[in-house]
Parts: sequence; structure tokens; C-alpha cells
Amino acid sequence: MDPFQQLDQYLSSDDAPETSMAISDLDGFLTGVACLPEEIPEEVWMVTALGDPDAVPDDIKKLVTDRFDEIHSILEQQSQPIEPVFWQMKEGHVIAMDWCEGFMDAVKLAPATWKSKVETSEGAKLMLPILAHMFDDRGNSLFGLHQEEIDDTLAAAADAIPKVVPAIYALLRE
Repeated sequence: MDPFQQLDQYLSSDDAPETSMAISDLDGFLTGVACLPEEIPEEVWMVTALGDPDAVPDDIKKLVTDRFDEIHSILEQQSQPIEPVFWQMKEGHVIAMDWCEGFMDAVKLAPATWKSKVETSEGAKLMLPILAHMFDDRGNSLFGLHQEEIDDTLAAAADAIPKVVPAIYALLRE
């Protein structure tokens, strides 16, 4: 089993802390943390990612930090495209909502940094594919999308995420 499958299996198991993220949320969260220009201490973001890191085996924590390092390196070097971990449905379409929610959890770790950049017209445009996946507790689109628009809009937004994330990374460093 490859390390990523091992991490997914652990996070999906009863052994994982109840408040730990699932693999897609975690990947979005780690991507958001990697986008930040200032370093968030691992002890801080690990709590959000895993709930109770002290209850998590060291080899699993290492898999999480390895994935963070991989994402950060890809964004820093811009040597290859970012490959977000979205849920894949049997019908072939992807579900990016959990990834986007994880990314937004990273935004909450440094709100002032994000606010200063993403409230610009360029920043808002770059964040749109991620924000399009945000829904309220009743399942209503925060953008007021009508039910008949949601599938096509979310599919297009999911396709755009690998393109906008490196641009978000760059914007946060301007």
C-alpha cells in the first residue's frame, strides 16, 4: 500500500481521532497552509488537521507532514501541476467540496493575510472556484446558485482549482 493510501485508510478508520479530517479535506487544508507566505507552526495546523495529534501514531503524522512538504515544494517550484485530492464518483464526476472546505479551514489560521489579498478583484477571481463549493448548513449555495446550475458550475470550478492554486500562492507573496 502506498503512503497516501495508508494515510487515507487511517483517516477513514475508527483509530483516527473523531475530529480529524478525511483525506480530501486534509489535502485542501494542507494546500491552503502551504499557500501562506508566513509559516504556521506545525503544532498549530496539525491540531486542525488531526484533531488530537497526540493520539495519532508518529508514522501517520509523518505521512501528513510529507504530504504538506510535497504540496509546498510543488507550489514553490511550480515544476508540476498541483493535483488536488477530490472524491471521485462512480459516474465519473468529482466532488471538490470537502477539499475546498479544508482549504478554507487554512484561511481561518491567518485571516488577515488572506483578507488583504483575496479581497482584491484579482484575489476574488482566483478564490471563486474554491468559494463556489461553499454551502450553508441547509445545503444552499452561498453564491445563490440555483439547483439546475450547481452541477455544471461545480464541475467547472473543480477543473479550475489546479490552475488557480499556484496563482493564489503567488498572489499571497506579492
